[in-house]
Amino acid sequence: MILFVVYNMETKNILIKNVLILNPKDNDENNNHDHIEIFKGSVLIENDRIAEISSEISSSDVNKIIDGENKILMPGLINTHNHISMNLFRGIADDIPLETWLKDNIWPLEAGLNGKYCYAGAILAAIEMIKSGTTTFNDMYFFMEDVANATKDSGIRGCLSHGMIDFGDPEKREKEFKENIKLIKNCNNKAEGRIKTFFGPHSPVTASKELLERVRKEANKYNVGIHIHMNETQIEVENVLKTTGKRPFEYLEELKFLGDDVIAAHGVWLSKEEMNIIKNRDVKISHNPCSNMKLASGISPINELLEKKICVSLGTDGAASNNNLDMFEEMKFASLLQKVNTMNPQSLPSDMALKMATLNGAKSLGLENDIGSIEVGKKADVILIDVDSANMTPMSKKISSNLVYSANGSNVHTTICNGEILMENRKLTKLNEADILQQGNIAIKELIEAKEAEN
Repeated sequence: MILFVVYNMETKNILIKNVLILNPKDNDENNNHDHIEIFKGSVLIENDRIAEISSEISSSDVNKIIDGENKILMPGLINTHNHISMNLFRGIADDIPLETWLKDNIWPLEAGLNGKYCYAGAILAAIEMIKSGTTTFNDMYFFMEDVANATKDSGIRGCLSHGMIDFGDPEKREKEFKENIKLIKNCNNKAEGRIKTFFGPHSPVTASKELLERVRKEANKYNVGIHIHMNETQIEVENVLKTTGKRPFEYLEELKFLGDDVIAAHGVWLSKEEMNIIKNRDVKISHNPCSNMKLASGISPINELLEKKICVSLGTDGAASNNNLDMFEEMKFASLLQKVNTMNPQSLPSDMALKMATLNGAKSLGLENDIGSIEVGKKADVILIDVDSANMTPMSKKISSNLVYSANGSNVHTTICNGEILMENRKLTKLNEADILQQGNIAIKELIEAKEAEN
């Protein structure tokens, strides 16, 4: 299995010269509005961190110089909810109801998954993320140590959890804990610190009370976060109401499950009381607009969550329900969906969409001290956007407008993660794209053939 291009060389110091720097910021002290700081300058990367930001930086003793003219430097995008091995299932079951999508198409294919296939799907997804400017992803799925290997090989940053499902079965529950704890012990902080691990209880519908309560205790013990699906569909909410007498977030509050280390994916169908619980417990919400639209799950009340100062980030969900991992698309659709939902064109402005895809993503994963903004001392997870292209011309005076409403993943010129150049001038420097695409095609072909043979 050949994954590496032979001409790849590690670069110790990188100077990005004369570039337009875009830096998401927290609330401004004067007007209390989220904003984006934009200025011209140069950035020096030493090893894995940003060492200097200045208008003039000496180029002596620098291994690599990148000309930043006609480019925007911004933080690498952070995808806070994904199932990257599901890249193998792209387009496998479109335009059908969710229940049919799952029961007749996705679950039968997932039954044939193994570590080799999950690695193939994950490394394929890594290429897509690198080429569209995502440097960090948050993933919940199966065979996660193989996904960790793909993360290590790709050079990107990943937060990984095993999707824990027990449906009340004690034997299955023990197996799920064994798998997730093994992932934590074997992979947490590995790959030069690029890999973090979480617990991944799938949802309050598929995970029992006993599983959820133990997850909280184990997460405290191992000092790791929790990644869970919440309130994605009306049916899910109704099921939890029937079995517990409470709405999902009310149920988890009763179990003392919630905390600032919990990232809840979707949050589409939320009551006012649940929003208050989310705020009080500082739970983080990962908004997945494209997947929610494609599966007709509904529209999350993001505007209300943001008004309450709840930390909301963005995720793509898996490629089987999106069907791509382009976070530029996610920013645009998040903004447009809130505008049409509120009938207010000022809802979720472009500055906020950019912050959700960067700094808020870092906060959601507990990584705000390392990534999410362009600051000295932070990890060198940055991307360069080429503005010299038809869809970015002319450039708006408000740079964030062009990035959110006009740009797409193909405008990413260079991707750097942990101080390593993973793509430059649209060319991958670490991964062999042709071989990986071939591996992905072989994997899904074998999975489909195995499924058809059973029928």
